[in-house]
Amino acid sequence: MIDPLRRRLLGATAGAAGLALAPWRALAATLGYPRLQQGPMIGDTGPQHLTIWGRANGPYPIAFQYSKDREFRAPLTSAAVATDAASDFTAAVRIDGLEPGATYWYRPVVDGVVDRYQSVPVAVRTAPAGAADFRVAFGSCARLARDPVQRIFDSVVRESPDLFLWLGDNVYADSEAPEAIADEYRRQRKVASLAPLIRSVPQLAIWDDHDFGYNNSDGSSPFKAGSLATFRNYWANPAYGLPGTPGVFFEKHFSGVDFFMLDGRYHRSPNGDPDGPRKQFLGAAQNAWLRERLAASRAPFKIIACGSGWSMADGPAGDTWAAFRTERDALFDFLRDARIEGVVLLSGDSHVGELNCIPWSEHGGYDLYDLVSSPLAQSPSTSWIEQQPEIRMRSVYAGGANFGMLHFTPAPEPTLTFTLFDEWGLRPWKPLVLTPADLRNGVSTWRERIDPAEMAKRG
Repeated sequence: MIDPLRRRLLGATAGAAGLALAPWRALAATLGYPRLQQGPMIGDTGPQHLTIWGRANGPYPIAFQYSKDREFRAPLTSAAVATDAASDFTAAVRIDGLEPGATYWYRPVVDGVVDRYQSVPVAVRTAPAGAADFRVAFGSCARLARDPVQRIFDSVVRESPDLFLWLGDNVYADSEAPEAIADEYRRQRKVASLAPLIRSVPQLAIWDDHDFGYNNSDGSSPFKAGSLATFRNYWANPAYGLPGTPGVFFEKHFSGVDFFMLDGRYHRSPNGDPDGPRKQFLGAAQNAWLRERLAASRAPFKIIACGSGWSMADGPAGDTWAAFRTERDALFDFLRDARIEGVVLLSGDSHVGELNCIPWSEHGGYDLYDLVSSPLAQSPSTSWIEQQPEIRMRSVYAGGANFGMLHFTPAPEPTLTFTLFDEWGLRPWKPLVLTPADLRNGVSTWRERIDPAEMAKRG
C-alpha cells in the first residue's frame, strides 16, 4: 500500500517526465517512425534509369535520394510513390535521366524523411549504353525453412555480378493465400546474406510452382490472380505479361544481350494431360509473343529462361518441358526455320546443378544448351543423378547450394562463358564457352565440349 504523500510525489515525478517527453511523443505520433521494413532492392535497370523497390512499415510514400558522390553534396530526390494495403505497402520507384555506366549512391526517403535506420548510402551502377563485358548470376529454389543462413549469397557477392536472375521457387510459400505468399517474401528479404546483393545488383525474377501456388501447380489454379498480384508487389521487373495476357513473362535487353523470361505456370495445362497440339505450356499469346520478339532480336546471344527444365531428363510424366514435348519441339523447329541464331536456354527447379544439351543439329538446327542452377538454398536432390537428358555435358552437381554465372564479352568476338559455383566459390566442373558461330543451323558442337567421362558413359 502506497501512502498518500508518496503517491503525490510519484505523480508529480511522472507528470514532469511526461512533460519532458511530450515533444518526442508528439513527433513519434506525427511521423510514426516511417522506415523500410524490407529492402531496398534494385530492380529493372537500364543505361539511363534505375528502379528501386522497398516496403514501408505503413501507408507512407517511398522515394529515394541519390547522388553521384557518396557525401551527397548535391543530392536529388526521386518522385515519391504512394503505398497502401493493396500494395502491401510496397513500391517500385523509377529514377530516370541518369548517365550510362555510372555509379550512384542512394538512400531511402519514407514519408519525406531519410530513413533513420538506413541513412548510410548504398552504391549502384546503371547499365552501359551498348554492348559491354558483363556478368549475370542466376539460380532457383530458395527455401528459408531449410536454409535460414543462405551462405550461397556470400559467394554470389564475391563474384560481383552485374545482374541477378531468379528462375523460380524464389520462396516456398506452397499456398493459395496471397498473405501467406507475401509473408514468405518478407522473411526471405530479411536474410542477412542477401542484403548486400539486392541493394547493389539489379534483380529480375520469374516464378515456378512453389511461389505460384502448390507443388506442380498449373494454370487451372483458381488462385493464380492473387499469386500474380503478390508477385508484382514484391518484384520490380520491367513488365508483367501483355495487355490482356496476364503473367510474369517479359523481355529485357542488357548490355547487348536479349533475355526472354518466361512464365511457365499461369497458362500451363496440367502435366498429366496427353501431349499434343492442344496441350499448352506457355499459352497461345505468350508463345506468339516469344516468337515475335525472338525474330526481332539482333543480339548475338538470346537467352530464354524458364523455371522448368528444357531437357527430357524428367520424362513425360514429370514437371518439366518433357511433359510438353510437342510445344517444345515446335519452338525449336521455329528457331531453325526462322534462322534465329544465338539461343541459349536457362532453367532451374531440379535441386542440382546441370549442364545439358539438346542436339537440334540432328534436326537441321543447332545444339541448344540448357544451363541449370538449383538450389540456392534447399536440400539437393539425388533423384536427378541417374536421369538421362538428351545429352548430359557434365556430371550432375548434387553437392549443395550453387548458382550459375554467365560471362559475356563483346570483343574481339562475342563470347558466352557459363560457370557453376558452389557456396564456397569453387567450380564443380569445367566451364562451357560458346560463340555465335556455335549457335547456327547446321553446326554441331556438343562432342567437342562434352566432359570425357560423360562421353564414356554414352559409349
